[in-house]
Amino acid sequence: MNAQHRAEPESVRDREIRAEQSHLDRVYRRLEEKIHEAEFLMDDAAKRGQVGTPGALAERDAQVFRAGIHLNRLNSEFEDFLFGRIDLLEGKTGERGPDGAYTSVEPADGAVREAADDGATDDGATDDGAAGDGAAGGGDGAAGTVKIADIAETLHIGRLGVLDADYTPLVIDWRAPAAAPFYRATPVAPGRVVRRRVIRSKGRRVHSVEDDLLRPEITARLDGEALAVVGDGALMAALGQARGHTMRDIVASIQAEQDEVIRAPAASVTEVEGGPGTGKTAVALHRAAYLLYQDRRRYAGGILIVSPTPLLVSYTEGVLPSLGEEGQVAIRALGSLAEETAGATATTYDEQRVARVKGSARMVKVLRKAARGALDLGLRAPVPERLRVVAFGARVELDATELAAVRGQVLGGTAPVNLMRPRARKLLLDAVWDKSGARRRHDDPELAAEVRAGFDEDITGEDDFTAFLDAWWPEVTPRQVLGAMADEGRLARWARRVLRPAEVRTLARALAARLTPLGEGELSVHDIALLDELRTLLGAPARPRKREVDPLDQLTGLEELTTAADRDAGARRERAWGYQGGGGGAQERTEYAHVIVDEAQDLTPMQWRMVARRGRHATWTIVGDPAQSSWTDPDESAAARDEALGKRPRRRFELTVNYRNPAELAVLADRVLALAMPGTAPPRAVRSTGVEPGFSVAGDDLGASVRDAAARLLDEVEGTVGVVVAMARRQEAREWLAGLGERVVALGSLEAKGLEYDASLVVSPAQIADESPAGLRTLYVALTRATQRLEVLSTAADLPDETAAPDLLRAD
Repeated sequence: MNAQHRAEPESVRDREIRAEQSHLDRVYRRLEEKIHEAEFLMDDAAKRGQVGTPGALAERDAQVFRAGIHLNRLNSEFEDFLFGRIDLLEGKTGERGPDGAYTSVEPADGAVREAADDGATDDGATDDGAAGDGAAGGGDGAAGTVKIADIAETLHIGRLGVLDADYTPLVIDWRAPAAAPFYRATPVAPGRVVRRRVIRSKGRRVHSVEDDLLRPEITARLDGEALAVVGDGALMAALGQARGHTMRDIVASIQAEQDEVIRAPAASVTEVEGGPGTGKTAVALHRAAYLLYQDRRRYAGGILIVSPTPLLVSYTEGVLPSLGEEGQVAIRALGSLAEETAGATATTYDEQRVARVKGSARMVKVLRKAARGALDLGLRAPVPERLRVVAFGARVELDATELAAVRGQVLGGTAPVNLMRPRARKLLLDAVWDKSGARRRHDDPELAAEVRAGFDEDITGEDDFTAFLDAWWPEVTPRQVLGAMADEGRLARWARRVLRPAEVRTLARALAARLTPLGEGELSVHDIALLDELRTLLGAPARPRKREVDPLDQLTGLEELTTAADRDAGARRERAWGYQGGGGGAQERTEYAHVIVDEAQDLTPMQWRMVARRGRHATWTIVGDPAQSSWTDPDESAAARDEALGKRPRRRFELTVNYRNPAELAVLADRVLALAMPGTAPPRAVRSTGVEPGFSVAGDDLGASVRDAAARLLDEVEGTVGVVVAMARRQEAREWLAGLGERVVALGSLEAKGLEYDASLVVSPAQIADESPAGLRTLYVALTRATQRLEVLSTAADLPDETAAPDLLRAD
């Protein structure tokens, strides 16, 4: 089969990727030339220091500083350097900027012209994985006219402006005025932009392109050929081509409702709801770009985009490339959101019954008790039962009862556990002072204070006291507490009157299966929210910062303005190329100016708390669809969401048009929606392919049946195929599909959120529906991933009829 596909003609998508790859290769060649120039300047500057005069040193330092900044900038921007492109109509008279591009944003008079419509369409101009072939445009009928235009200018947008040797722009800096239309143009107000393209690359290789068609009513040509459109933009092109005013009105409604969200005022909370295929994620991400460009100073605190799964993060990165330096836009999966604070990343998923316990808001009370109770466990060393010190020439001792009383006093405070250590130290000294009898021997307050100060200094200067304090009030880590919760008896004490006995047993066994007593081992997505909560409850003690002293400074007493590159050529090279050995590098933000939550309906109460900590003072964009929620207690999640957002005013929008799924597929999914959430109105599917969903029944070898069905779909579409199975079968499914190529991917039902494929295969709807109380909503998601073809593979559990249709999907 692979040989067969290699023999097929090149697809539009592949051709467009190849074209962007050619341009990117040219950009990297020019970047390498600039890097060599910067390195030459740094080497030349280093030689100037050999002169030894103060003037030469000052000149050397200034040149190294400038060249170092330039070199670091070039190299730090080297990865994913190029991320966008806009194809523009001829503009009104405008000035050329220093980047070589015109700044005019409005099309010139006559840039779009009318021509007689002969009813013909261009072949092969849209993405093979969309709604069919055709140019970016259309007409109102065979006897009418069409609007046509030529692309006058193409600009590639990247992290840094790059000119070729003749000063022609190869890449426009994303901050430059000429790049503004990439962020500002919308379908309602496109300006000169006909096509906006997001280019996704890794290193020097272009992996995919995704187009937004902002003027679907125009038949546009580039270098004499029809303008190709890939991805969702191709769907818009197909809609725009349709004959008749009804489809034109639908295109306008899609554009208008999306543009309203993108341009909504930034203040407070913007809530966006919409069913599958309505473009919620893309709209929210373009909103982030629009806000950042409109008010960069306001959002200098950064924008955080939270997605439920790593797969959706990959998709998100393709739709919205990183917009700037120093982490202005951070895209995180829930499983990696605590990485910058708790140092933890999820590598696995929990069973649904375990996830329900870990995600519940009740865990806050359990974790609060666990954070304090962990001090008594002696996680790394036994907890000492008595304290012995020498005071005023006599031995003073605190026994276990007295130490317990002191600990109770310390824990009476409200500070995080690790930050209570100074309080613990003080109250221990108070207890020893009282027991020594010194308080009774000094009536003069000034003398008593002086004696007490000397007493504290003497006691805390003893190694035995310091060792005792380290063992009696150790620094506790979130992982240690989570590992301690794997003991069922201990967890039962901490969860008393909070969790039911069956829930305690479920949680303890799940933790014990993956974690050591000290918390080392695999973490699930839901563990990350628990660790982040524990990080807040425990706190991190402040570390004294040590100033690094240059040995030369010690000898001369001088502090010379130099760079690390002067003293270590290897370090200069590593820094220049972005290497950060030993965990170096700037720490990421933990609070942001704007937070976007994608697929918000799936966040558990504990995950809402985790996200809320990163947006205490932020404005928010919340995107979701209650009908797609996989969380079993929507009311509990809604309460946590309300707590996270506080009393901020909210502005609500609804997207109603489904332009992803053909009507034939949407009808099938709507049957499940009616079972999952009776009375919920589905989004309107606005296109039809005439291809009905396919049904088949698996044979005795389920794996072979899945593989055969996936292979058939690969033959039917030139794009991607998503195979959706119940979460418990996702690893099996990956093994079944091994060797079929990169175009096919196996997904657990919860991993399919927000993703789309040219064709999808849903395996055993009954198993997906039965895997959790929210299973019908999860099945609804699985059935709405395809843009062209959908096949459902039933097993005996699905009770298929004579047409192979499973019981859950049959019409009444």
